[in-house]
Amino acid sequence: MSDTKPSSAIAELVLDVRKTREYSRLTDAIPYTRFMGIGVENLAGEMMCRMRYQPMLIGNSFLPALHGGTLGALLESASIFELLLKTETPRVPKVISLTVDFLRSGKPQDTFARAIITRQGRRVANVRVDAWQDDRTRPIASAHALFLLAEP
Repeated sequence: MSDTKPSSAIAELVLDVRKTREYSRLTDAIPYTRFMGIGVENLAGEMMCRMRYQPMLIGNSFLPALHGGTLGALLESASIFELLLKTETPRVPKVISLTVDFLRSGKPQDTFARAIITRQGRRVANVRVDAWQDDRTRPIASAHALFLLAEP
């Protein structure tokens, strides 16, 4: 998902999904999100990502707790989908930096994420994203990310 070269197939798909709001078409087109069980859904009138629980997502089997890498993947994917669907960028945004704060262990259940674009320029965008499970006010992880939207 970090390729910044324009792909006409992805660009056309993103434009179509922006109009139809059939988010599953976009997440199904990306093998990584399909494998991780990450999808974009319209929940209570708000676009957010859901990572469906799968036993392969467990990192600590004694607790059991979700692996930190899976939470990072959810946070990064939520940020990229927010940028693809809320901005005019025809390219898949490229990660410049991503800082993840792990706040609590993730239980073996579905996890949600919501990204917010905090600042957008012509070439880069800043995104803040939170992940939670039972209670949105008690996030299990959060991240600040900087993305490259266009080449100079």
